[in-house]
Parts: sequence; C-alpha cells; structure tokens
Amino acid sequence: MRDITALESRLDDFNPQARREALESLAAADVPSAPATDNLNMHFHSFFSYNADGWSPSHISWAAHQAGLYAAGLCDFDVLDGLEEFLAAGQLLGLRSTVNLETRVYLKEYADVDITSPGEPGVTYIMGAGFVTVPPPGTSQAAGLCAYRDAACARNVDLVNRINPHVPDIAIDYELDVLPLTPLNAATERHIIRAYVNKAAEVNGSPERTARFWSDILGKPAADIEPILNSPDLEELVRSKLAKRGGLGYVQPSEDTFPPVDDFIQWVLSCDAIPMITWLDGTSGGEEDGRAMLECMVAKGAAALNIIPDRNWNIKDPEARETKVRKLREIVAIADDMNLPINIGTEMNKSGLPFVDDLGGPVLKDLRESFLRGARIMVGHTVLARFVGMSYVACDMDLPRKNAFFESVGALPAVNDPIAEALTKLGPDMAMQRISESAAAGVWRV
Repeated sequence: MRDITALESRLDDFNPQARREALESLAAADVPSAPATDNLNMHFHSFFSYNADGWSPSHISWAAHQAGLYAAGLCDFDVLDGLEEFLAAGQLLGLRSTVNLETRVYLKEYADVDITSPGEPGVTYIMGAGFVTVPPPGTSQAAGLCAYRDAACARNVDLVNRINPHVPDIAIDYELDVLPLTPLNAATERHIIRAYVNKAAEVNGSPERTARFWSDILGKPAADIEPILNSPDLEELVRSKLAKRGGLGYVQPSEDTFPPVDDFIQWVLSCDAIPMITWLDGTSGGEEDGRAMLECMVAKGAAALNIIPDRNWNIKDPEARETKVRKLREIVAIADDMNLPINIGTEMNKSGLPFVDDLGGPVLKDLRESFLRGARIMVGHTVLARFVGMSYVACDMDLPRKNAFFESVGALPAVNDPIAEALTKLGPDMAMQRISESAAAGVWRV
C-alpha cells in the first residue's frame, strides 16, 4: 500500500515523464478499483489551471478509473496543456475521456445584466468541448490559444500590481512567487492568493505573528485566524478581501476586459471542437429566461450546455434549494427540447467540492439520462474526431439523428491502447466503417 501511495503522489510531479512512469506502474499493479458506475464527471480542472488537491491530468484519470466512473472530462482555464496527457491516460486505463477548455467572455447582448459571473454584467463563463489535438504552431488556432493564455497572464499581472500597494509587507513578484506554483506557467487568481498566503507566512515567521498580520488585513480576531492558517479557509478569506468584488485589488470588468463571445465561439469551431454554453443556477438576470439565453448562444454557434449540478441542489437554505432545483429541472428540459447535449461535472477547483455527482441521488436521478446522453455524445465526438476526423459541429446530420449516432459511439467501451492502435492502422475511411458497425452492435469490432 505504501508503494501505491508513493506512486499516486508522483502522479502530481511537475515532471511529465515522472507522471507517466507512475501511471504506467499503477496501471500494471493489481490495485482494486470500485465497480463500474453510471456516475461521471466531465468537468475536472487540473493543476494546469487550478485543482484544489493539486492533481495532474494523470491523477484525475487514475482517480476516475479507480472510482469506476463512466466517463471523465478535463477542463482547464485558457490552456490545453493537459490534453495529450489526459487522453493518453484514459486510453491506458480504459476510461472514456474528453478534453475541454474554459474561459470568460463578454456577451454584449446581455451587457446590462449578470449572467454566470455574479456582479459582473455582460461577463459569462464559456467552454470549448471535445478538443482532440493541441493546435499546431503557426496556425491561426494556435495563435488564438496563445492569445487566451497571454490575456489571462496580463490580467493576473495587473491584479498583482493593484494588490501589492495595499499589502507592501507581503508584496509578491509574479514570476518569482506565483509561476513556480504551476507546472507550465498558467497561473490563476487562486495561485496568486496562495502566493500571498505563502509570503505572509514567510515574512511573519510564527503562526501567532502571521495570524495577527491577517487579523489586521481581514478585520477578524487573530484567535479565529490561527486555526485556519494552513487550510483552504484562509485562502478563501484572503481571496475575498484582496481579489473578489469589493476587494482591495478588484476592478469592475468592462467590454474590453474579456474577448467577445463571438470570437471565442469561432475559434472553438475552427478547432473542430464544440462551443459550450455554461449555466450557473438560473437566478441571475441573464439566466432568468433560460430558453432565450440558450437560443441567443445557439444562434452564435454554441452547440452544448455545461451545468455544475452540485451548486443547483446541494444548498442548506430550503427556499433557495427549492428555487434552484426547479431552475435546474427547467434548463435541462429546455436543453433536451433543443437537442443540446448536456455536460456536467464538479470542477474540483475549490476545496470541499465533491469528486463526482451522485446520479442516483434524490434530485439528479430524474436527470440522469440527460446527463449520460450528453457524456456519451462528448465521448463519441472525441472518438470520431481522433480517428476519423469527424467532429460533432461539422457533421451535417439533423440534430436528433446526429445526437443518436454520436451517443451510440460514446456508449461503446472506452478506447484502450489496442483499440486505438487498430483504429489508427485502419485509416479514417475504414475506421469510420468499423466504428459505425461497432456502435450498431454495441461492442467493438476492430
């Protein structure tokens, strides 16, 4: 067991070769796993953007495999750095896998109302789903990807420059204090906050002095802060005080802060990936009329919907829970009526989030088939795009027929190394024939 634990810890090494060797050793070991389930998580953030546990794509794939998940999806902010690793890990372990990218954009049609970014009218999260290759250098797609990464970096540097004057005793250097916390220099706001927390501990030395320091900044008793110095709770408090709306370094975003939604959708389409709408909880002004929001985004080229179910039902307040559960059911029904595949997950970019949604639970069991159908379509797109060059968005079938076909491909057992090798050797035309025959039979025939 100690050897397995040591191997699992190496899955998060910043050295990609160390991660691959650890995963191969784990795959070869006789490690018991949970029975296969219908539960799935198609929205995992990794340490290439921010994972609360510091997990790499390999670690996510391994944990999903061990938990018996039906499928898993990687989703990092502004980068595709984990794409090849995640697809390779899923192939090694026999796990249905997809890769997504998330960012924020500006939606001018909703400039006067909040959408999915509370307190920031016109700003919404958005995703591209089902990427199967990193855009080759020199292409317009690669330039677009680089632009998203660079823009995120510029926003981060600006944030640090706004915060530092307010906390001169723990002022940080972005390159020296923040970037080393990441494997490939794609930092997030949460990395910045961790850097400030680290610097405060370094400068103040003892827990008592560090607690007193944060007491002055946060306006809370030092006795309340000292017990949480080494917990995510402190980082959440610091983030709220330094970076979030009303914080010392916060600046209200404008139309120029984030790229236009239309530009992002066109970039995703050019990558043969699936532009994906994101849903918060239905209570914002922008989401009040769910069908209108989806129709607006579909008219721009979006073709799927992402939901984080846990935030829509796992709520203590009974009245708020009732409202958000009703809104969740409504948006799922609307998406189904519009033939929009639904992608779900838990993100895992904040401490305390569940590893996976329980699709047999009291709320989600009624939505289970919609969520499974969406996952299968995403996996089917990934398989067809990888081995045939056929993407969901470029397929000219009518929507019901297209969804049924891609779902049937995604319902096949996961592509493992032998199946991938066989499909590659067949070439696109013959691979398409074999995949279609396999999907009709429900078993691989390669």
